[in-house]
Amino acid sequence: MAELITVARPYAEAVFRLAKEANSLPAWSEALAVLAAAAQDPLAVEFAANPKFSASQVQALLTELLGARATPQVSNFVATVLESRRFALLPAIAELFEQLKAAEEGSVTAHIESAFELTAAQLDEIKSILTARVGKKIETTVSLNADLIGGVRMTVGDDVIDASVRGKLAALAARLTS
Repeated sequence: MAELITVARPYAEAVFRLAKEANSLPAWSEALAVLAAAAQDPLAVEFAANPKFSASQVQALLTELLGARATPQVSNFVATVLESRRFALLPAIAELFEQLKAAEEGSVTAHIESAFELTAAQLDEIKSILTARVGKKIETTVSLNADLIGGVRMTVGDDVIDASVRGKLAALAARLTS
């Protein structure tokens, strides 16, 4: 995964600069979301990887999928990604772009995994703790992960804060075996 992010980062940064200069961050965000969704579809991945189809044919399909979002700049970006055979990077590029956009807007996204459903009060408490820690407005996504046994695991950018029972057990086991 780290390799994908490393390769995707220059694309995301270039697109972000372009979008910022053109004052079109929301439009690029939408276009990248569509492209990322396409790159996660098994049929689209198979189509893009099939040597029977040229990069321009794949680009035409993606341009049609984008509809009005396919501005000349977006089309050039798609062509560059496809010519470099980087179709699989589109979800990572979109994710990194969103992180850059959120940072520009003064917020960050935190993904919270919880062993159990969080109440609104618990979520607010976690958000306030994270806000104090990172000093920015926090947007959250929440998912359930029963493997955590109890507690939560929070991911903000590259930082992972593991306050789960599973994480504490793993840390204890590591200390006992070393």
